[in-house]
Amino acid sequence: MCGIVGIYLKNENLNPKLGSLLASMLMEMSDRGPDSAGIALYRDPVADSSCKLTLHVAGSYDWDGLRNEMTTEFKAEIKLDVHASHAVVIAPADVATVQDWLRRQRPGLRVMSAGSSIEIYKEKGLPRAFVKQFKLAELNGTHALGHTRMATESAVTTEHSHPFSTGMDLCLVHNGSLSNHNRLRRQLRDEGVDIQTDNDSEVAAGYLMWRLREGDTLEAALERALTDLDGFYTFAIGTKDGFAVLRDPIACKPAVMAETDEWVAMSSEFRAIAQLPGADHATIWEPSPATVYTWGH
Repeated sequence: MCGIVGIYLKNENLNPKLGSLLASMLMEMSDRGPDSAGIALYRDPVADSSCKLTLHVAGSYDWDGLRNEMTTEFKAEIKLDVHASHAVVIAPADVATVQDWLRRQRPGLRVMSAGSSIEIYKEKGLPRAFVKQFKLAELNGTHALGHTRMATESAVTTEHSHPFSTGMDLCLVHNGSLSNHNRLRRQLRDEGVDIQTDNDSEVAAGYLMWRLREGDTLEAALERALTDLDGFYTFAIGTKDGFAVLRDPIACKPAVMAETDEWVAMSSEFRAIAQLPGADHATIWEPSPATVYTWGH
């Protein structure tokens, strides 16, 4: 079934409250997704000469040792912040160089996201436990997506949880099911897209990254997805500058959107949006089938 939430702040004075706003929305979607929860948060963009990666490992890990080893390798101070089972690393190098080093030297680490401002955290368990574990209410940012998962097509693991990120500062959360994801997975791997799980949502994320790499705008990639992706879905897509929403042509999966002068939000159910300040004065609508909605800088 799954639950999706998303929020984009128009008023930068609300940025320090993004985590608490997102937390209240996410917990409202608990009964739609009790198996796992996850978020993609956009904040604190790094300089063009650096990159930001979110790393994950199950169990305890020597994060200080990783920081020291990377500092020696890249001959510069590495910033590393631990968030429960994840850590955000900022390195003075391009993403490809850092990812290649991690694959060779620390193959047990999973890269959850990479770019200049995105951070992804996801874990098994109830959304309320996730919010507490990652101290979500203390985090700031400009915009974010969230997902609560009821596993139907793949295992209940951290790796199979949403959001999925397959490109720089790009992520996707999904409510629904794709019927042609196995064929698309093979096609995308032939195109050099790194897809690590059997989750159909990761295929959708990989498809968008591929189309952007081929020169499509995000809007054009989503329009093309209406032809190339079979199934039923509500997608929320995060980018460095904002987020987008797309429903399939039948639009059988629920979605609602709302907008005020201070924020734009979407969710699988209005009760999540009702937690936001000023929701009682918002413009509220159901996104139309096969229609691309985007907000951003």
